[in-house]
Parts: sequence; C-alpha cells; structure tokens
Amino acid sequence: MAQTIKAAIVGTGFIGPAHLEALRRIPNIEVTGLVEVNQEVADAKAAELGIPNAYTFENMLKDESIDVVHICTPNFLHFPQAKACMLAGKHVVCEKPLSITIEEAEELVKVAKETGLINAVHFNLRYYPMVRQMRVMRQKGELGDVYSVMGSYLQDWLIHKTDYSWRLDPKQSGGSRVVADIGSHLLDMTEYVTGLKVTAVMADFSIVHPTRLKPLKAVESFSGKALDPKDYEEYEVTSEDYATIMLRFDNGRTGSIVVSQVNAGRKNRLNIEIAGSKSNFEFNAEKPNELWIGKRDTANAILMKDPALVDEGARSLVSFPGGHQEGFPDTSKQLFKEVYAAIRDGKQPEYPTYPSFADGLRELIIGEAIVESNTKEAWVKI
Repeated sequence: MAQTIKAAIVGTGFIGPAHLEALRRIPNIEVTGLVEVNQEVADAKAAELGIPNAYTFENMLKDESIDVVHICTPNFLHFPQAKACMLAGKHVVCEKPLSITIEEAEELVKVAKETGLINAVHFNLRYYPMVRQMRVMRQKGELGDVYSVMGSYLQDWLIHKTDYSWRLDPKQSGGSRVVADIGSHLLDMTEYVTGLKVTAVMADFSIVHPTRLKPLKAVESFSGKALDPKDYEEYEVTSEDYATIMLRFDNGRTGSIVVSQVNAGRKNRLNIEIAGSKSNFEFNAEKPNELWIGKRDTANAILMKDPALVDEGARSLVSFPGGHQEGFPDTSKQLFKEVYAAIRDGKQPEYPTYPSFADGLRELIIGEAIVESNTKEAWVKI
C-alpha cells in the first residue's frame, strides 16, 4: 500500500477549503493540519472542516509529520510562508500569484532549486480536460500555425460599490488586482496551450469605482452577504476593475485579452479562442466539457469530454465517462494528482507537467510589464 502523504493547509478563505475538498478525493493523502492567523481561529476552523490538528504557522513548521503545505493566504504572505516552508523541508503548493514582486518570486525559485523540494503554483484552470486536449491537438499539428489569440475572463462579484475583498487592499494583494487574480490564469493558459511566449504587452486599465464602501464586518469572497449602510466606511480604490491587453507573441503574431470583475451575470467566464491555419479552438470554462473546433472547408465540430474520444495525452485528466460532467473542483484534484506523484517520486521533475514556481515567476514578469504598460500608455517588451 502506498505511504500516506500528510498535508497542511494555510488559510481558510474561499480557496483553502477548495484545496481541502480536492485533496480528500485523492487516495493516500491526509490533510492533518490547518493554519490560521491565531490559535483560536485555527481551532474553530479545524473543527468546522474536520481537520484533526490546528496550528499557528510557526508551530506547523515544527511538526515533522507534515510533508507538504498548501498556501492559501492573501498574496503578501505567499513569499514569506513559501520560503519558510521550504527551509523547514516541506514541499509547497502555493496559490497564485506566487508573490507580489518579481524579486521575491526569483528568490523562491532559487530556494526551491537549492532544496530540491516539490514546488507548484495553483494554476488549476489549465487542468480542464478540454484545455489539455487543445494543447495535445496543437502539438499534433491539428491547429496549424497560430494566427491569433482572443481571450476574456469575466466575473461580476465586485460590480457593486459595496462589494469588498482583501484583494482590493494593495498591501495584501499587490499593485495589480484583476490582472494578477484572474488575468494570470488566462495568460498561463494562453502560453500553455499555444506553446508561444508573450514578448510584448499594451494595456489599458479602468477603475469603475474610484471609491468603494468597505464593510466593517468580515465578508468572504463570493459570499454575497448583505449588510446595512451603517456597516460600511468609504475608501479609495487604486487597483483595476477591468483591463484590456494587447499581446505580441514570439511567432510574430498578435492577440488580445479582456479581464473584468464588473461584468453583470458573468460568474466565472474564462473564454479562449485560438485561431490557427488549420483550425480554430474555442473553450469556455462555464461550459467546460465542450471544445468547439472551427473549420473553413468542412463542418465545424463540438468535441464532448469523454475518455473514449479525447486524445491519450488528455485522458489522464478525465475521471468519469462521457456525459458525466466535470468542472472547477476537478481541476484542483487533477493538478494535485500530478504534484503528489512527484512527491512520491521524491524529486521535482526537470520539466514538470504541473505549473511550478518557475511558471509563477513567468506570470509575475508578464503581469509587471502589463502594469508598466498601463502606466506609460505604451508597449512594454517582456
């Protein structure tokens, strides 16, 4: 029987419990520890989530039974926590962005290489089976030469002036919001599927609500809880609600993406369309079990997620038969399966199938260029 790998999760906002649920669906992995800001909160959350041990961060580091740590805290904590975990000999799965500066990310990549520990960034959206299918079809030549990429990632959870999240605080989230939060997923997917590298960006940001009303009570992401007017205080917003970005790729072609958290009715709509000389691929994360394949001279097609129909290179991400829908929670499970396979092998692969700290650094480099482009109102080379 395979040895049980023991994990701890740091942070219990929206994404921490999502990591927990995914890990509980993989054999021989046990989440034995939960970390929160203080012992009282940790005790309460561990009891609520059914996790046997509750820690402060420092005490979790001392527990030698913990093999791997999932960091699901606000962005400004990613660097110090990931570094401390690796120096304590623990493998790390970190939420994106990897850090809030390129320098911090470079140091994490360096520490990961020196320690040889498994390191991964939670770019889980590339783990929809039909996204892997697009990549495999492109590698087989079925897309042809890439002519253009058009992408959008639209949400509505910050559309109201009273909507609030820690992501609106630059001290916690960094200088960029919508680009760092959801744009990073779309940019990672673009390079992952096409095999191209973004070489230059031109960006234009919009702040829809220059001032917002911050609740004086805690509100979790996506919770949609209503408060009374007296429960708010006004504050200035400095990060973007909406961004339009033009891209140049290393094959000489161009693309564009739009990212927004203020589009009513769009709950979590990532859409990517890749135009090639032979075919056109379109994927929509709100219909994740379908891949639209466009043709000029023959009929268009919709390929449904089915282990009997997808290419062998995408089959490992399909857990259920055709017609049995798989979605967002399954992406984390599939990513973690590959990460924990590497943990069992005991070393970080030279070219991991999963997104590593190096991929996290890559997205920070692109993201910083996008912020610079908006400020300068000019093209910025990567």
